[in-house]
Amino acid sequence: MELLEALRGTAAIREFTDEPVSDATVYRILDSARFAPSGGNKQGWRVVVVKDPEIRRGMRDLYLPGWRDYRALGEAGLRPWSPLADREAEAAALAKEPAGDHRAEFALNLDKVPVMLAVLADLNELAAVDRDYDRYTFAGGASVYPFVWNVLLAAREEGLGGVMTTIHIRREEGVRELLRVPDGVALASVVFLGHPVRRPTRLRRARVPEFATFDTFDGSPVTPPDVTDQ
Repeated sequence: MELLEALRGTAAIREFTDEPVSDATVYRILDSARFAPSGGNKQGWRVVVVKDPEIRRGMRDLYLPGWRDYRALGEAGLRPWSPLADREAEAAALAKEPAGDHRAEFALNLDKVPVMLAVLADLNELAAVDRDYDRYTFAGGASVYPFVWNVLLAAREEGLGGVMTTIHIRREEGVRELLRVPDGVALASVVFLGHPVRRPTRLRRARVPEFATFDTFDGSPVTPPDVTDQ
C-alpha cells in the first residue's frame, strides 16, 4: 500500500465480519509494528493477545461500564473525561441513563472481535518528562502510541481494519488481574482487529489552517502555498 494512501485512509473500524484472523497474520502485524519509534529505543510496549473466550468475556464486562459513561457524558454535550471538564456537570450527566446508540453493538460484542490485543507499557522504560507537572501528563505515551498506530497500519496492509480503544483503562485494576499484569506495567490501550464489514472511503478531518499557525499559537494560519511557491 502507498504510504499516503495509508496515512489518509486508515479509519477507526468497529464493525467486523465473522472471518477469523490467523495467528500467523497477527504475528506479521506485530513483527512490522515493532519498528515504531520510542524514547531511547527502549521499546517499552508489551502485548497480550487475548484468545481465551472466558478472558475475552471478562474484558467485555470491564469495558461496558466505561462505555456507558462515555455515552452519557457525550449526550450531555461534554467531552468525556476531558482534563479540564466541569466535574459537577460530569456527575450530573453520569446520573442519567444514556439513550440507545447503534455503536453499542461493538461494546456488547467486543469479545467476539477476531483479534484483541492488550497493549501495555513498562513504566520503567518510559521517559515521562512531564511527570512532575501539576497539569495532565501525557509525554510518556509518545513511547507507546506510535507502536499502536503501527499496529493499525500493519493490519491495514493485511487487509484488516481496527480501532485503538482506551476505555478499559477506567477499569485497569480489573484488567491487570484478569491478564495477570505485574506491578510496574500499565495498560495503554486495547486494540481490536478484524475484516471490516465496510471501509470508509472519505475521512472527515480539520483542514491544516484550522490547527496549524506560524510562529505563535495565535499566529497566522498555515495555508496552502501558491502554485508558484511549490
